[in-house]
Amino acid sequence: MGKVAKGQHCSVVGCNADAIRSISPDKVAHSGINIGNARRAYLCKPHYREFKKLTRKDRQLDKWRFSG
Repeated sequence: MGKVAKGQHCSVVGCNADAIRSISPDKVAHSGINIGNARRAYLCKPHYREFKKLTRKDRQLDKWRFSG
């Protein structure tokens, strides 16, 4: 049972919602979302959607680069 299933809260500064995903803090910081000094980034549903929107282009480029 992981931390998200145990009720971990969102790591974004100022948000206290329950997290649904755990992501590398480097990827989240690169997208521009402020998570403070966390070792692991836990994101709630609205912030995870925002993260996906902000990193759409990077994910597509990685997909093209590694397919083949």
